Amino acid sequence: MTALLTKTLRGLAFVAAASLLLFSCSERPAPVERSSSETADSAVSFVDKVWRVRESSSVALGTLYVFLSEGTLVITSSNSKPALGRWKYEDCALTMVEEGISYKVDILKLSKDEFRIRNNNPGEPVEITLVPAGVPSL
Repeated sequence: MTALLTKTLRGLAFVAAASLLLFSCSERPAPVERSSSETADSAVSFVDKVWRVRESSSVALGTLYVFLSEGTLVITSSNSKPALGRWKYEDCALTMVEEGISYKVDILKLSKDEFRIRNNNPGEPVEITLVPAGVPSL
C-alpha cells in the first residue's frame, strides 16, 4: 500500500508541476480561512496541499485532491488517471469545474487537519471529508 501511495504521489507531483508550468498566469490570492482563535501567522488554507478523501457519500476513499493556487484542480486515485479541472474562490464562495460542469461547493470545515466540503453538483449533494495526504488511514 505504501509503494502504491508513493507512486501515486509522485505522479500527482509531476502533474502538479506540469500544470504550474502550463498555467503560470496569476489570479486572485489564495483563499485563507481563520477561526477566531487563529492569528494571521497560523492561517489555514486548502490551497497547494495534497488532500486525501477519508470519508465521502460517493467519492472513492483515498482519492487525492489538489487545489493549485493558480486555479487548477487535480484529482487522482489509484483506480484512475489524474483529472484536471478548475476552481475559484470569489465573494466567499468556492466553485469547482469538473469535466466542463461548474458547481458551487460549501466549505463545511477547514482546519490544518481536515477539509470538509459539500459539492452541490447535479443530483444529490456529495459530502467529502479530506485530510492531508500524509495522514495515515483510520
